[in-house]
Amino acid sequence: MAEGLKFGLDVGIYGRTATRDIILELTELAEASGFESVWLADHVIFPAVFESKYPYSATGAFPIDMTQEPLLEPIATMGVLIGATKRVKIGTAVLVMPYRNPVLLARMLVTLDVLSAGRTILGAGVGWLAEEFAALDARPFEARGRVTDECIDIVKRICQGGEVSFTGEHYALDTLVSSPGSVQRPHPPILIGGTSNAALRRVARLGDGWLSTSVGPDNVGERLHVLRGVCEVQGRRFEDLSLSHKFFINIGEAEQRGDGSRVPGTGTPADIRDDIRRFVDAGYDRFIVRYRGGDAETQRVQLKEFMAEIMDKV
Repeated sequence: MAEGLKFGLDVGIYGRTATRDIILELTELAEASGFESVWLADHVIFPAVFESKYPYSATGAFPIDMTQEPLLEPIATMGVLIGATKRVKIGTAVLVMPYRNPVLLARMLVTLDVLSAGRTILGAGVGWLAEEFAALDARPFEARGRVTDECIDIVKRICQGGEVSFTGEHYALDTLVSSPGSVQRPHPPILIGGTSNAALRRVARLGDGWLSTSVGPDNVGERLHVLRGVCEVQGRRFEDLSLSHKFFINIGEAEQRGDGSRVPGTGTPADIRDDIRRFVDAGYDRFIVRYRGGDAETQRVQLKEFMAEIMDKV
């Protein structure tokens, strides 16, 4: 593995392998091997029927029938995984910020950072499932971008500790006292998810880095060009941002996009090594991987091959 290159393992808290034993098995694998971190996605409840379109597939369909599969909540799971590990970082990829009251969320994140001795990473996003917003009685789906910005601001202030107040469009806080603050100062790293121009503006304004998904090495350069531009507008140094990418791997089967091109992270080990190298050439230093296509044994085989033929050879 190239020096400075980091790999994270998404332990899959939704889908058929989202069971206690498998999640803990994957976490133990990460802790005992070369993975730098473990990661959790965020859904709380899936409506039985929904019309919202999943933004990371060509058809708009969610890749798993969640009426048939288990789903665990990420913040609660993080607490368990922190207790089960001593080395790896624990991150969200990504947490939907409007789903939870930001004061409560911030205090939970502080608690997790304290109990892990500073091993948490907040991947933050705006969400896409309008019906889930409604089920959680969250702030309006249509305002989720502005709500997310305010949530991130509140989380930062509470993690910093001391007296906290806030006045925004969607949240207003009289002076509160946050003690202790997070171990990581002034707050745990915040990586912004999403690939839209709005998401990239959020990276420049509020993030310590960008966590991309769905873009490939052929088109990530255009997104990075936009990000450089918005950093300049915001007075941020692009070079100060970390760049992380999340792959859904499928070793041995080259999945196809709508235009017929290969989905990055799928195909032969050489294909996937090439995907990673091209992202590294663009400035990336962390890759988060998940296999979600089969049963637990197939997942074990995929991850074993990923570690031996890709992670150890990049």
